[in-house]
Amino acid sequence: MSDIIDKAERFSTDLLTHKLDQKYLYHNLTHTKRVVESVGELVEFYKLEGNDKEVLLLAAWLHDTGYIQGSENHEENSCSLAEKFLEEQDYDLLLAQQVCLCIMATKRNHNPQNFLEEIIRDADASHLGKKSFLETSENLREECSLLGLATYTPKEWREGNIKLLQTEHRFYTDYAKENWQPGKDRNLRRMLKVRDAEKQMAKKEALKVKYKDESPERSVQTMFRITTSNHLRLSAIADTKANILLSVNAIIISLALSNLIPKLDNPSNEYLIYPTAIFVFFAIISMALSVLATRPNITQGKFTKEAVDNKKVNLLFFGNFHKMGLEEYQWAMKELLKDKEYVYASLTKDLYFLGKVLDRKYKILRWTYTIFIIGMVISVIAFTIAFKYFVR
Repeated sequence: MSDIIDKAERFSTDLLTHKLDQKYLYHNLTHTKRVVESVGELVEFYKLEGNDKEVLLLAAWLHDTGYIQGSENHEENSCSLAEKFLEEQDYDLLLAQQVCLCIMATKRNHNPQNFLEEIIRDADASHLGKKSFLETSENLREECSLLGLATYTPKEWREGNIKLLQTEHRFYTDYAKENWQPGKDRNLRRMLKVRDAEKQMAKKEALKVKYKDESPERSVQTMFRITTSNHLRLSAIADTKANILLSVNAIIISLALSNLIPKLDNPSNEYLIYPTAIFVFFAIISMALSVLATRPNITQGKFTKEAVDNKKVNLLFFGNFHKMGLEEYQWAMKELLKDKEYVYASLTKDLYFLGKVLDRKYKILRWTYTIFIIGMVISVIAFTIAFKYFVR
């Protein structure tokens, strides 16, 4: 018996090593050796001897040799190769037929007809209960892709494996049920856990997408953010312009006080009185308008419960709540956040009044620049006339 088994091992190893396409990442010599090992476990457990043991080991070594001729009808091709090999070894014809029946029993969805077929089927599927199941299963997925048989995404492949383990496959022998079924169940739980985690993640993503699709929240927030930012930049620009004018006019008045006005005590400099007065007057007016442009308004800083209930107060502007207590303000903000329309109305009011403030600032600044220019022109004219007609 050992002689024919050794010859079958050498025969199978030679075919699967030298004639099998390298694209077979799963149905290769490694898989065959795993099946032989699993058959050995079952044979030893059930203490099979003689022809039964020999038939099973021969079938294990020869059951996938047909893959050297391609994936289609590989069981039939394996039988043909096995029959030819056994015939060359002058092997018993009836036993050779049993070997072929065991090889055909490895065909998917085959219903085993006897104990030997149950053993070979369990051994061929023993990887389902191994820790390396996911790795070997991935090899099979890649094999299908490389051979052009089918292309599966990892998710599709996992779903197919879950279906296989849950409904399609079963172990037949008591040994397989006791020793390999627990591992199979663990592998199934691992895949179900991953699937459930992905489903939870998908639900979260779907909720995010749904939330974004159902309301224009994102675009509305962007619009309010950009518009508010633009308003604040324009306000900062206005304040900068007012500060520039304020500084320039302060320098002008300082120069006038230190250089021109002390000279007016001298009767010979009387002609400078009016030009200096005009010069200082316009500088003071420009300074006053610059201060008005940046001068903040004082607001009441309080609101009533009725105003909040009626949505009449803008809680986003500090001037409307700076004199209120923290608890009152927190209550009002909770009421605000309950109503999306109230939030939008408050943001709209905030933008509106920012615009009104900008309108006031830029109007005053326009007058300030106009008066400053007019004042400078008139002052220069006045000094020119004074020097031309009154200097003796």
